[in-house]
Amino acid sequence: MQTSLYVAVSSQMALERRLNTLADNIANANTTGFRSTEVKFNTVLGDTKPTKVAFVDEGKEFINTRSGGLKQTGNSLDFAIKGDAWFAIDTPAGQVLTRDGRFTLTETGDLVTLKGYPVLDAGGGPIQINANAGEVKVGADGVIHQNGNPVASLGLYEADLSKGFARFENCGVIPPNAADPVVDRFEVGVTQGYLEESNVDPIQQMSQLIMVSRAFENITSLMRDNDTTLNEAIKTLGGAK
Repeated sequence: MQTSLYVAVSSQMALERRLNTLADNIANANTTGFRSTEVKFNTVLGDTKPTKVAFVDEGKEFINTRSGGLKQTGNSLDFAIKGDAWFAIDTPAGQVLTRDGRFTLTETGDLVTLKGYPVLDAGGGPIQINANAGEVKVGADGVIHQNGNPVASLGLYEADLSKGFARFENCGVIPPNAADPVVDRFEVGVTQGYLEESNVDPIQQMSQLIMVSRAFENITSLMRDNDTTLNEAIKTLGGAK
């Protein structure tokens, strides 16, 4: 049993997965509201008598919850979230969470994303605003005011992403279970006229990408050498008398 080969293959699978996440993170270094994907790997012990051999599992992806920097835009329909929460939007894939607060109004007063997906309130309904009713002002609690009167509220949601998630387009996230509206969390709020930048550190991610690429190449080289050694051994033993 070529245990070393199996260990090397498991390592390559893990490194390939990390390469994919690093490449995606770098590609989204300038994506508004993007939160990077990280991977946690665990050791798996194989019962190969007389000793146990350590393999690496396929890894579990998780989202880096560190907030990105804030960029002031002055646009009254640009919003950034303070704290660990998400906006919710209605898409063909269902409800999607996002930190991208670049919103706009349709002619009928629907608050939508740049791609036209409706923005949801805390009750899960689409937000409508009368574009002719005065300037839109939003408080830290997400309540939307016009002429001093509350007219709607931006929904802020929280979700348990530790059990997995799916990406939607660039910065959207679909949790495995329904997200819950944020209630009574004073550390969470909305900042109007700002956008959250990607939390990706391009230099750090590029450094990791180079390191992982080199590790992948080294393992490939070791596998090639191992295969050559095995073939030579077979030839030698096959010709022995």
